[in-house]
Amino acid sequence: MSVLKRIIKRKLLVLGLLALVFSSNAQNAAYIFNHKLIAAVLSQHYGIPAPVILAVAAIESSGGTAPVAKVLNNHFGMVGKNDIVNDKGHKSRYKQYSNELASYIDFCSVVSRKRFYGKLKNNSNCIAWVKALSRCGYSELPEQWEQKVLSVLTRMEYSSSLASK
Repeated sequence: MSVLKRIIKRKLLVLGLLALVFSSNAQNAAYIFNHKLIAAVLSQHYGIPAPVILAVAAIESSGGTAPVAKVLNNHFGMVGKNDIVNDKGHKSRYKQYSNELASYIDFCSVVSRKRFYGKLKNNSNCIAWVKALSRCGYSELPEQWEQKVLSVLTRMEYSSSLASK
């Protein structure tokens, strides 16, 4: 009987993990759909591909559900000042924005000051952009961050190819 219980537990674990993956994919898809106009406008202005802007925002804000995104309007994990103090008297290290558009603009502005920007501006190679961001120290865990962003980009590409059929 214990073998049967172990098999059932494993199947439940696998089902739970699959549900988690599918719900985060759906969450990111909804987030991307709701923010694609902002990304398109900023892409035109800054020359950063809209899918890169959206994928980074989706990862950094957990599809808009992360406390930093909800409370501080920070969709890119930008470090800086804020006015929020939690119940224990601690402040977050993340920057506070008046709205999410300000967060998107700040991200693009910061990226436009990076060394690699001049070489990649108006280049639609999303992989090159993600690798450059990863190498410039955008994330504290560059390899994992890069893989997450590239995974979102792949799903975005897959979704758009399905929509065009």
